Amino acid sequence: MWLIARRSFTEGWMRLVATLMAAVFSIGLIAGSVQFTMRAQEAVSGSDASEYAKTDVLVLGGTTDPDDVYGAPDGQVALDEVAGRPGVAAVAGDALVPVTASGPDGEMIVPPAGAGTTLRPWTAEAGLNPYHLESGRAPTADGEVVVTWHVARAGEVEAGDPLRVVLPKRSREMKVVGIATVEGRGSVARGDLILAPPETVRKAAGLPAGTWQGVWVKAAPGVEASRLSRDLARDLRGADVTVRTAAGVREAHSASLRADGTSIGGAIGMLASVAVFVGLFVVANTFGTLVRQRTRRLALLGAIGATPRQIKRLIKLEALALGVVASIGGVLLGYPVSGLLTSLFAQDGFDITAADAQYGWVALIIPAVTGVLVTQLAAWRAARKAARISPMQALRAASTEPAGRRRPRLLGALAVFAFACMFFGLVSAIRADEPPGPDRTIGVCVLILMGSMTTVAALAVLAPFFVGPLGGLVGRVGTMVSGEAGRLARATITRSPRRVSSAASSLMLGVALVGATALIVLSVNARFAEAGEEVMRADHAIAATGTTSSGQAPLPRDVADRAAAAPGVSRATPLTGTEAKLVSPRPKSPYGDEDPAPLYLMVSGADQTALPSVLDLGGDLRPLRTGEIGLTSTIMKAQKLEKGQRIVVRGGAGRVALTVAGAYHDPSHVFADQALVSPATMDRLDPDAATQAVLVKGGTKDGLTRAVADVPGVEVLDRSAYVQAAADSLTSGMRVIYGFIGMSLVLALFGMATTVSMSVGERTREFGLLGAVGATAAQIRSIVRWEAATVVLLGSLLGLGTALGTVFLMHVGTGSSFLSPDPPWWLFAVVVVGAAGVTLATSALPARRAAAVPVLEAAKSE
Repeated sequence: MWLIARRSFTEGWMRLVATLMAAVFSIGLIAGSVQFTMRAQEAVSGSDASEYAKTDVLVLGGTTDPDDVYGAPDGQVALDEVAGRPGVAAVAGDALVPVTASGPDGEMIVPPAGAGTTLRPWTAEAGLNPYHLESGRAPTADGEVVVTWHVARAGEVEAGDPLRVVLPKRSREMKVVGIATVEGRGSVARGDLILAPPETVRKAAGLPAGTWQGVWVKAAPGVEASRLSRDLARDLRGADVTVRTAAGVREAHSASLRADGTSIGGAIGMLASVAVFVGLFVVANTFGTLVRQRTRRLALLGAIGATPRQIKRLIKLEALALGVVASIGGVLLGYPVSGLLTSLFAQDGFDITAADAQYGWVALIIPAVTGVLVTQLAAWRAARKAARISPMQALRAASTEPAGRRRPRLLGALAVFAFACMFFGLVSAIRADEPPGPDRTIGVCVLILMGSMTTVAALAVLAPFFVGPLGGLVGRVGTMVSGEAGRLARATITRSPRRVSSAASSLMLGVALVGATALIVLSVNARFAEAGEEVMRADHAIAATGTTSSGQAPLPRDVADRAAAAPGVSRATPLTGTEAKLVSPRPKSPYGDEDPAPLYLMVSGADQTALPSVLDLGGDLRPLRTGEIGLTSTIMKAQKLEKGQRIVVRGGAGRVALTVAGAYHDPSHVFADQALVSPATMDRLDPDAATQAVLVKGGTKDGLTRAVADVPGVEVLDRSAYVQAAADSLTSGMRVIYGFIGMSLVLALFGMATTVSMSVGERTREFGLLGAVGATAAQIRSIVRWEAATVVLLGSLLGLGTALGTVFLMHVGTGSSFLSPDPPWWLFAVVVVGAAGVTLATSALPARRAAAVPVLEAAKSE
């Protein structure tokens, strides 16, 4: 059997090229997805370098959030309180100021893997300084900075270049005087670092002279870090400080990175499953066509004594040879695929270029083995079909299909549908356990997507049953238009339903991917535009052009003053935002857990006097006073909070007691999605809260543009443009999803083209004999085109039905008004015309080849 497989593989090489290319592209998409997932995990969990590498003990002002390992302390500590104590060899002050940076080209420098960029003091004390200068020198004067290597690479920055740094309250231009690494890495667990002279950082953090957010401590020789930590905690018992070992902080950072890496890998793995499904689908389809094309040869093998088991082994050996060759090409193709996905991810504010492309044995072996397994799984059904071919079929034309058994196909489709229903059934469990919110929506949508993908497989099994009626309809139209060619097309379509359904199944998959994506995008964009226009009363908005992993990049707060000074402006209201952890009452868990997960509220701050003129929020919330907070009705219901109730939240400045003033609703989810406070309360929560946008009433776009012309990285947008920009920031990560779906679509269409081409090759004898009995080349081309029309009709109907059903189930399962199965009429026309164009384009060359088949070649064809 191995010798026969090898001979078939070498003799039929040209015939196997199409199957091989489909397998290469399928495995390339799978390999690219695997490599991209591994690179993202490495970028998230691999940068475990720490600025505390040479520090033994940390004395932090106030307290820190135990659930946020990267959170800044909420108090202050004087350097003199720690320096000179027994066991202390050296100390250095530390402060963290969140910033964004732009390179010489004005483009924002995206920090690695969803982390942030912070302004930190350059430590002059050699025993505590973890930074190694790769080039340049240390910063000594105000306005000079050293940047970590990732900043230099991502922003194409060199020593001597200017760097625009956006601080919480203003932006300023600094000069890069050096580039540094930390423990050989280009960034730390917290993200990118911009290192300035200590006094520059202290002033930017708003700290009094001599005080810091924390103090780094180097233990004296012979003094253990744990012992020194206990001694300092005892000596500073009366002060409002927290003492921790640096090793404990580093371990907490590493654990957080490992958890983030697992989470990111799981999320990307879900996307990669689409690629695996499409790859398996396409390879299985082409293998089925290949086996059907060789019906006569396989039947002759059975006639000369080959057992069904041997024929199965023959197909599997061919699949193994094909899988090995395709895996080699697919692994190589996976690297440019991974590079494309990495680029799309970076455009959404999630830069994973801190990790290099993976060339280890895991990155090579896993995709290769996956490719071989995919081809084996794809060939499993084809091998079973080949084993059932009777010797009598050697006497039949290859293009004539035997009467298939309906019951096994129906039972198989029902089994696949039952498997799909398992995913749909889990939706009810999530709806019962999870409160309304993004987590529930995402979980429901993922389950429905998995169920819909399984449904596509079930419809592919049932597709031959639909070919007869649709083929008859197309044949009647063809007979009226093309006469005898249409009648022949009808006969060939209804005689070979599996051949037509194979091509239609690939088209169905492509149409389902495009249709579902288009429906979701159109629905979400339409809802954002409608709700945004309903809420936003401001005429213009000033926003940053850059994007971070958490949304739009922040603005310096002084942009509002610049806008207010523009001619004709009546209101210029900064919209600030921060996260605040609900401390009391304890968050309510939908599962009734005694130890629920922490709840972090997205708190928005806005001038309460100006708010009605720039935003129209739903509800009857009155203007908020200092110490009050407004919550959305969803949050109040989920947490069982009432108007007038006292709650305690923890922001960047520590714990703050607030009174619930009432409920409101932001239908756009853009401006104040969870909580709202006044500017004075925001300053109590987080003095460095980021300015998300400046909402402007009055004035002109040109006037506002001139007012902020010297602030880099900002733009003036009208109402609809800002709503769209804010919505895009909320749906960050969509470019990667589009990339996966786009490449899956290309693969599905390539599979369809491969199947159409192979089906024409399968019918060489038939077309040659038609030519021998007088059929013209134009008539043969017309037969192929009418078959293509059947493929378009069947694939479009099943694909659009799947897409509509997917979005409808998402709408019902989530209850979200953003997922509405109400497509515009033109979407169906665009999809059908596009499907017809692709199908006719892919069938044009096979049609010409079919018309040119010589009679003698047809006579010796299988």
